[in-house]
Amino acid sequence: MIVVAGESLIDLVPRPAAAGPADGAGGPLPPLLPRLGGGPYNTAVALGRLGTRTAFCSRVSTDGFGTALLEGLRSARVDTSLVQRGPEPTTLAVASVGSDGSAGYGFYARGTADRLFELPPQLPPSTRALALGTCSLVLEPGASAYEALLRREADRGVFTLLDPNIRPPVIPDADAYRSRFARWLPYVSLLKLSEEDARWLGGVPRGPAAVVLTRGVGGLTVRTRAGAEISVPAAPVDVVDTIGAGDTVNAALLHQLAVRDALSERALDALGAGGWRDVLGFAARAAAVTCSRTGAEPPYEAEVS
Repeated sequence: MIVVAGESLIDLVPRPAAAGPADGAGGPLPPLLPRLGGGPYNTAVALGRLGTRTAFCSRVSTDGFGTALLEGLRSARVDTSLVQRGPEPTTLAVASVGSDGSAGYGFYARGTADRLFELPPQLPPSTRALALGTCSLVLEPGASAYEALLRREADRGVFTLLDPNIRPPVIPDADAYRSRFARWLPYVSLLKLSEEDARWLGGVPRGPAAVVLTRGVGGLTVRTRAGAEISVPAAPVDVVDTIGAGDTVNAALLHQLAVRDALSERALDALGAGGWRDVLGFAARAAAVTCSRTGAEPPYEAEVS
């Protein structure tokens, strides 16, 4: 089993409209479509759709949005037994989509359910990997609980993936976050960064057994602890938006490593250039499918293969 820990939320995604109510400047306001989302949530759904046994570990509201989020997990065959529930509202993320399909976000997260996540007593004995990231590692008090989960599971030998998925608007102290991020690295097996993440952090760090860098239309690159660097091109696609693309990469990487029985740091070191090209190529194709659809709608394995 792969356990994905972190927030779930509702993305409010703009849909272009031919006509609509005017804003103060006289232009139309596009309608906002609610979509199930959150970086860790999307990663869990993508893993389930790819056919990997997956569990989601988080705290989800008992409101209507929270119920819909749980239904989305179950429809992807994701185990929800590690999900905590609470009466607080669901976090909202308002997305803005650029002309190239790139997405920006504004978050409404004060007093929401996922911020009150508590460290679970244990993960299932069958857990082979743990994936974490995004806002869940920023917003307290839940961030400290997720950090404790990362350290505890890494110390007992669980393979770990970290995707910081930097969201500057929710980081109150950039320097403090960068220092905290550096303290996580000894507990990380596989680090996934976007080029934007790497620039914000001050470069691609060392420490994990492998770092996968997503470069948009430039494709994917992995840098291994042994000094190898392997790249694959992006898969061609007509981009609708990029929402959930990086989360799909996380899932595709873990899925392919699980298929190859490579969910260990020693196995990553032994994967070789050919193996990494296959893993990265699968991730590039999976992300392209997600980019071809509105919102975070990761593919099923048949759509990628």
